[in-house]
Amino acid sequence: MNQLQQLQNPGESPPVHPFVAPLSYLLGTWRGQGEGEYPTIPSFRYGEEIRFSHSGKPVIAYTQKTWKLESGAPMHAESGYFRPRPDGSIEVVIAQSTGLVEVQKGTYNVDEQSIKLKSDLVGNASKVKEISREFELVDGKLSYVVRMSTTTNPLQPHLKAILDKL
Repeated sequence: MNQLQQLQNPGESPPVHPFVAPLSYLLGTWRGQGEGEYPTIPSFRYGEEIRFSHSGKPVIAYTQKTWKLESGAPMHAESGYFRPRPDGSIEVVIAQSTGLVEVQKGTYNVDEQSIKLKSDLVGNASKVKEISREFELVDGKLSYVVRMSTTTNPLQPHLKAILDKL
């Protein structure tokens, strides 16, 4: 589908770009619950929705939002882009609602349906020094773990969630 056809038929999805195809299992909306912990804060639970979409380009758009389970009040949001390459490498850029920005680099494994990322750059954050993310699809559920280090704490688990595809 060319750009003119896409403009004339905006409800139709363009074909998935070959670079995106190995990660096409991510495309769509995922929802579930997660848990957070860190030495400097009380543990907490949250609801979460992640959406992965594409425009036919070699990139996956990513949006995420979380809310308090008890009240539904908004908590955190972020958005960005996953840029997979045919060699199994991937770059992810994320802007968080807190103002923190991340450039992460890593790999994806088609057979294991997993992605492993490590921060190459964490910007606009006075205390956060490193963030890593691991995503994995198991039995049709998307799970992830986010690890974080700060100026006072080494890299350790901070967030984890299990999400169902809607």
